[in-house]
Amino acid sequence: MSATSGRMPPGPPRRAVLGILRQLRADRLGLMSEAVREYGDAVRVAIGPKKLYIFNHPDHAKHVLADYAANYHKGIGYTEAKRALGDGLLTSEGALWKEQRRTIQPVFQHKRIAAQADVIVGEALGLVERLRTHRGTGRPVDVLTEVTALTLGVLGNTLLDTDLGAFESVEHAFEAVQDQAMFEMETLGLVPRWLPSRGQRAFRSARAHLEHMVGILVARRKANPSESGDDVLTRLIASTAKETDKRVADRRMRDELVTLLLAGHETTASTVGWTLHLVSQHPQVRDRLHEEAVAVYGGRRPTYADLSRLRYTHMVLQEVMRLYPPVWILPRRAVDDDEIGGYHVPAGAEVLICPYTLHRHPRYWPDPERFDPERFDQEVPANRPRYAHIPFGAGPRFCVGNHLGMMEATFIISTLMRDLLLVKQPGFRVDPEPMMSLRLGGGLPMTVDDRTSAADHAEI
Repeated sequence: MSATSGRMPPGPPRRAVLGILRQLRADRLGLMSEAVREYGDAVRVAIGPKKLYIFNHPDHAKHVLADYAANYHKGIGYTEAKRALGDGLLTSEGALWKEQRRTIQPVFQHKRIAAQADVIVGEALGLVERLRTHRGTGRPVDVLTEVTALTLGVLGNTLLDTDLGAFESVEHAFEAVQDQAMFEMETLGLVPRWLPSRGQRAFRSARAHLEHMVGILVARRKANPSESGDDVLTRLIASTAKETDKRVADRRMRDELVTLLLAGHETTASTVGWTLHLVSQHPQVRDRLHEEAVAVYGGRRPTYADLSRLRYTHMVLQEVMRLYPPVWILPRRAVDDDEIGGYHVPAGAEVLICPYTLHRHPRYWPDPERFDPERFDQEVPANRPRYAHIPFGAGPRFCVGNHLGMMEATFIISTLMRDLLLVKQPGFRVDPEPMMSLRLGGGLPMTVDDRTSAADHAEI
């Protein structure tokens, strides 16, 4: 860790605390954006006993997430999320986190992920066919709901070797869990949990529903072992079998599976949703995506070997994740005193690295609000620091499922762009909803028409 100078970052005066608390609940993205715009790359915000340190420079991100990651544990938000997610891979620390990572890492190896490509392609083509039932009607369909169901199904089939379609209301359960976790973050955990609020009741019901679902999944797998033997569910059963206390084993199983189910599908669904929203606003990008997909696939079924040829699709997805990173904030808590960018950070301080604002830093992203996939043209030198773009985080806790998520998003977008013309409902406003991922608030109603090309007769 760095030697400390004692110098504190600038920030709003203490009298602004009530306004900050209101904005924390009403407009978290606006609060973060305004803070770095007014005070610079390092900001200190005092909210009662809480001290929030916002750092918005690539070097700061590298320091916290990579170089000195051991000094920065998961912070505000994740502490509150533990109540819902327990000690899963997203919230755990130290030896437990390392063991969880070792257990799950082999499932995401390149060879195994490549073998899942055809499953994802089949799901993507199935989505095309479901959406085609709405073509030509002029009536919008919420494409985001369809995509979210797809990504949950893909997660079940690829990582758990299980069909999750039989579990009704699972999305509503995730919604209630996230709502309560975010409420507790916004209120800094000061609202008593024993109050019989509607949110608390919904949360308890949702948690019970998810625990029941996990119990069914585990019982089914124990009764009928997976043929592959290397999916996440099988590995977790083997990993927790050594626990002498069955209650501890059951809790670990629940924590890890609920975390995987939540984090493993919503981030990809959000990325696909934001992509469809943005390309609908930019017809020239949409047409180029269509042309690339037709050139690469023709009218046949996509394969894993096609991915490397979908270069423009990759550029578009990278630019989408720049503007709307699936994980919009990375909260950490300093274990010991440190110094970041010349500023003192005391032990216990809440340190926030915000990809949403970092990805809009005007020093590294000219005209940062403009949607421009050409920024990620590999033929043009980027001339920006590695940590200026961190949609999957960085350092030891870099997202373990990033390759699977990118493959899934690429196949979904390319097949949709090849076969369908999706247009956002005129006048419908899409607002970012910063929950555990950066979601599209209110869904994504779109009209559906066929593309006029040979690909309309794709073999599925």
